[in-house]
Amino acid sequence: MADIRIGGLADGLAIVGRANKSGGANAVGDSGFGDMVRQALNSTVEAQQKAETLSTQAVNGKADVTEIVTAVTNAELALDTAIAVRDKVINAYQEIMRMPI
Repeated sequence: MADIRIGGLADGLAIVGRANKSGGANAVGDSGFGDMVRQALNSTVEAQQKAETLSTQAVNGKADVTEIVTAVTNAELALDTAIAVRDKVINAYQEIMRMPI
């Protein structure tokens, strides 16, 4: 399975999270939008890693087929969700850029 790297994206989102925490009007408790997105990306990566680990165990005959199917389905759902959110963010950015000033 391909290695998913989100370091650059997560680092950029850390700046957004700190900006919201520094007293901005959009600050929500102790966590900002950047933290929420980072957590979602991390859970997606963890789901992919779990599915890969179980698939490797299946090749060695050490994993239950039901667990493998569940893990792969969860990983696929998490990835599809991340892609859908990314597409929505890109569309929103494009709409903002088209707005007349």
